[in-house]
Order: sequence, then C-alpha cells, then structure tokens
Amino acid sequence: MAFIKINKQNFYHNLNQIALKTGSVEKIAIVLKDNAYGHGLELMGKLASEFGIRHAVVRKTSEAAVIRSLFETVLILGDSIIKDEVYSFTINTLEDIRKAQKGAKVELKVDTGMHRNGIALDELDEAFNLIKEQGLDLTGVMTHYRSADELSSEFFWQQKQFERVKARVKEAGFTNVRVHSHNTAAILRTKSFDEDLVRVGIGVYGYNELPDLFDEVVLRPVMSLHAKKISRKVLKAGERIGYGGDFIASHDMMVSTYDLGYGDGWSRGNSAQPYITSEGLPVLGRVSMDSISLESEKEEVCVMNDAQTAAKRFGTISYEVTTALSAGIPKEVI
Repeated sequence: MAFIKINKQNFYHNLNQIALKTGSVEKIAIVLKDNAYGHGLELMGKLASEFGIRHAVVRKTSEAAVIRSLFETVLILGDSIIKDEVYSFTINTLEDIRKAQKGAKVELKVDTGMHRNGIALDELDEAFNLIKEQGLDLTGVMTHYRSADELSSEFFWQQKQFERVKARVKEAGFTNVRVHSHNTAAILRTKSFDEDLVRVGIGVYGYNELPDLFDEVVLRPVMSLHAKKISRKVLKAGERIGYGGDFIASHDMMVSTYDLGYGDGWSRGNSAQPYITSEGLPVLGRVSMDSISLESEKEEVCVMNDAQTAAKRFGTISYEVTTALSAGIPKEVI
C-alpha cells in the first residue's frame, strides 16, 4: 500500500523557526485540525508534545479527545461548548454564547475584517454581557487575518482593529485573557511578536506561502508520499495505457503500476499535462481510483516530497494537497 514518511528532523526545524519568531516554544499553539493537515493527528500531536509544545488547536471535540493528554490546552474551533478543564471553545456568534454550558472555557473570536466567522465589532458589548450572564470563563480573545500572506495594508488595518478589541476586553473587566491573532503567514512576516500565542498550521508542516518580497524563513517539508509497485509489463510502441488510452507509447517501454490513486486522495489532475513525480517520472495516462502508471521498474517510488511544488502543478495550494490525502494511508517517522 502507498505510505507517507514523516520527517521528524524537518518538523522540529520548522518549530524552531517559529519559536525564533515568538521568542518562546511555550507561545506556539500547533494547529492539528483535519488530521494535522493530512500528516496524522495523533502522530503529529505526540511529536509536537515531545518537542515541548503545550497548546493545540483542532476543529472538533472528537479530534481533541485523541490528543487531550498531550497538551495543557486544546482550543476547539467549532463544536458544542461544554465545561472541561483542558478544552476551550471558540465563540463565533452570540448564539454560541447562549447555547454554551455554564462554566465552559471560551475564546471570543472577533471579526476584524475577514467577514467569515466571529463576533462583529458592534456586538462586542452584548457578547461581554452574555458571557457574564451565562457564567462562562473567557480565557481568550482572537481574530483571523484575511490577507496576511499578501503585500497589502489590510494586514495592518486588521491589526489596528484587534488592538481596539483587546482594549475593550480590559475595559469590560476581564482578566487573564490570552490574546492571539497570528497564523503562519502573520508570524513569518512579523518583526516583533507581543501576543500570548501564535496559531501555526501550514508553517510547521514545512510551507511558507509568503511572496518572495518578504524576508525568507526557510521551512522544510515534513511529509513525503510514496507508492509501491503492483505489477509491471512491457508496453510496445503504439499501445495505450489506462482509461481512454490517453497515453500512447512512442517506443517499447517497461511500465509499472503503483498503488496510489484518487481513492487515496491523490489528485486526478489532467493527463494532457501529466504530474511529474519528485523522481522525475511523468504519470502515464489518467490517474485511476487506486493506481497510477509510471515508466519504472522500482519497487517503490517517491511520488511527492514537496506539497507546494505538487500544488503548483495541480493549480492549487499545499493545504489542499496534504489535507486531501486519506487518513488511512500508513505513516512512518524517519
């Protein structure tokens, strides 16, 4: 079966690069949602914990339960809000506050300009009052930047909006509230960091999506994707491969089939512009549900060792390439 290699040294290198920006490992909250961006929730949680990371971010309580014992705090971005010693829950709407269980730890997400989720600025006073009335424990206030990975003034505009939010939290009488707004792009471009946490996702997995105009922070891909040979055969000149026979052999060639396909979350792509593996082998014809064909006799091939490079070939982003991969693909740490 196809398999994934997780490079522990590269992972720790990336965490070190982020720690140099924050000034402390203790300020890193690793984002482990969506199966740790396809890298393996429990596996990456354990590696992060061993490195000294104390905080994690996930999407659902079911994810949090898998890594609960590894971290001091786990922020859950979207689920029913319950009282728990380890979990805190994101408040995206006033209705979230009304439905929350009394005594639950909550972190108020404020919409400073992304206009996706979060409490509007003109709803803040009502949100503060409801939190007090419902007996909730406000442990954090947060926002999310819509253009941190672009060279524009919007990033600074949202930062100013968030500064006002932090002031209003204090004015409302809340204390011991951690503040966090930075994602990977924001922390990589920041010269001085003065918040309590950074929520870092794609960066720890090895990808810097900032334009070249920004100071480069060298990150190293953590994941590589490999496939094993199923069968091989000699293809004669003029013979075709796979569905539709899109690939026509120009010469006699040795072709092997490998156990990776779109059923595993690998992109089907466009056979007219074939994907080329990290070993320089073009995919021959269409990607099947469970297999690809390559001109190779190797028992194993490395299909991808850099999701950013693969994403450019597929016309997408590194996030989609890694998170699309099936959680059932075996993983090994190297």
